[in-house]
Amino acid sequence: GAAMVARALWALLAALRAGWCLLPQSGYLHPDEFFQAPEVMAGDILNLQVYYPWEYLSSSPCRTVVFPLMTSGVTYWVIKSLQQLDICSSCINSYTLLVSPRLLFTIFSFILDYSVYRLAPFWGADPWKALVLLAGSYVTLVFYTRTFTNTLEGLLFALLMVLVSSRKSSGCLAEPTSSSLIGVVTTAGFFNRPTFLAFALMPLLSWASLIVDSQKSIKTLINHFLKFILCACFTAFVFITADTFYFTSMSLDNLYLTNQPNKSSLINVIIQLHDKMIVTPFNFLSYNLNPHNLALHGTHPRVTHFTVNGVMLFGILHILAIGAGFKMLKQYAHQLMLVRWCYRGPPGLLVHSEGSPTLLLFYFVPLAFLSLFSHQEPRFLIPLILPLVLFSAPPNRAVKWKLLIVLFNLLGALLFGCLHQGGLIPCLFHLEQLIHSPVSSSHPRHYTLLFAHTYMPPRSLLNIKKTDVHVEVIDMAGAGEETLCQTVEQRASNSTCSDCHFFIIVPGTVRDTITKCGVSFKNETLIFPHLSMEDPPLIPVLSSGNWRSQLGLYILQLNR
Repeated sequence: GAAMVARALWALLAALRAGWCLLPQSGYLHPDEFFQAPEVMAGDILNLQVYYPWEYLSSSPCRTVVFPLMTSGVTYWVIKSLQQLDICSSCINSYTLLVSPRLLFTIFSFILDYSVYRLAPFWGADPWKALVLLAGSYVTLVFYTRTFTNTLEGLLFALLMVLVSSRKSSGCLAEPTSSSLIGVVTTAGFFNRPTFLAFALMPLLSWASLIVDSQKSIKTLINHFLKFILCACFTAFVFITADTFYFTSMSLDNLYLTNQPNKSSLINVIIQLHDKMIVTPFNFLSYNLNPHNLALHGTHPRVTHFTVNGVMLFGILHILAIGAGFKMLKQYAHQLMLVRWCYRGPPGLLVHSEGSPTLLLFYFVPLAFLSLFSHQEPRFLIPLILPLVLFSAPPNRAVKWKLLIVLFNLLGALLFGCLHQGGLIPCLFHLEQLIHSPVSSSHPRHYTLLFAHTYMPPRSLLNIKKTDVHVEVIDMAGAGEETLCQTVEQRASNSTCSDCHFFIIVPGTVRDTITKCGVSFKNETLIFPHLSMEDPPLIPVLSSGNWRSQLGLYILQLNR
C-alpha cells in the first residue's frame, strides 16, 4: 500500500513538473539561464536581436557551443521550420521562445528519475521513496526545468553514476562493460562545465576500482582503460572542431560587419584561427583560476557551500547528511584507535549507520572541491541532489522530518519559481505583444525600453529581428538615482522623434526614485508578483496597504 501511494505521488509530481513548465514558471533565477544558451541561439538561428555574453565572443570563447546547439538550437530550428512550412503561422513568439527550450530540459530531467530508479537497488535505497524525494524537491521542479549548464552537468553526473554502478541479476557486481560510454560522458561533461571533474572523481574512482577488482588479466585491464582514453579523445576532438568552426565563422562575420575585408585580411584571420584550435574548457579554467576575475562576479567565504547553499537547496536533507558524515567519521576514528590498541588489521567504513557511507563521499567530495573556489552560487550544487536522495531513502525506515521537507520545498518553489524577479518575464511578454500589435505594424513607431534594478532582460523574448531598428533596449542594471534620472531626463527632452514611445521598467521598491526625476507618466502597468532581492521591500511597508505595489514590477510610459 505504501509503495502504491509513493508511485501515485511521484506521478502527480512528475505531471506538476511538466505542467508548470508549460504554464510557464515566471520566476527568473539567474541571467545565465538565458545567456548561456537560448539568447545566443535565438540570435544565431532565428536572427533576433540579442545580447551576446562575453563567453561567446570570438575574442574570449569560454563556453562550448555544442550543447546550446543540441538543446535551445534544436528547439528554435524546429519552430522556425514549422513557421517556414506554414504549419504554424506564428510559431515564433515570446511564449514559444521561452517554453520550447525549457520543455526540452524538462523532458531531459526525467533522466534523473530513471537514474534514481536504476541506482536505488545498487546503493541499498528504497526506489520509490527516493523518487518522491527527488520529484518533490523544488530543485527538480525549478532548477532542472531551466536552461542552465548546471542542469546538464547534473544529468551527465546521473548518467555517469548509472554507468559505473551495475549489478548482475544475482546481486553481485557486474563486470564493467561501458568504458567507452564513460569516456564520452566524462569528456562531454568537462566541455559543458570543467567543474564536472569534481563530480566525476568519485564515480571514476569507483569504476577504476571495480575494473581492478574484477580483472585477472593485465591485457583486459589495459583494454578497458584504452577504450576510455580513445573515446574521451575522440569526443574532445568533436567538441574542439565544432567550437573552432563556430568561433571562426563568428570572427569572419564580425570582419564583414566592421568593414569590407580584402583578401589578405581574410587570409590572416583564417591562418590565426587555424593555428590556434579553440579549447573552451581551458579558456574557462584560465579565466576562473584568476582570483581577480572571480572577484568581478562576487567572492564568498569558502564555507558558503557547506553552511548556506547546501541548506538553501536541500534543507534538512543537507543537515542530516552532515550529521551522518560527522557520526561516521567519529565511529571510524574510534575503530582506528581500537585497531591500534588491539592490532586487529585495517579498519573499514562499514560501521552501523543509516545509508551507504560511500554515497556520502559522492556528495561531499564534489562539494569540497567546489568550495576551493571563492565564487560560490547555490546552482553549482544542484547535481548533488542524486546521491543525497539515494542516501536519504533507506529501505524499511520512514523518511525523517516529512512535514518540514514538504514545507521547505513549497516555500522554495514559491520563492524561486514564482516570486524571484517574477515580473520580468511577464513584462517582456506584455511588451512583445505591444510592439507587434496591429497598430504598431501598420504605423511604425519607435520604442525605447529602459530597464533599471532588474536582472538583465533577455532581448530574444521581445522577438525583434536584427534588421528592425525601431526598438531600443537600455539596461541600466543597478544604476544610482543620479545616473538613472540623468538618462530619463535626456530621453524625455528628446523632441526629434514625433512618434516615439519611452517605457521605464522598475521594481515597485524603486518607483519613488523615478518620480523624483521630474517627469510625468502617461500610463502605468503593474505586474504582480515581483520580488527583487537586490532592492527588497521593507517589512513595515509590506505590513501597510502598499504591499502589492512593493511586490510588483512597474511598466511606466513616459508622457512626452
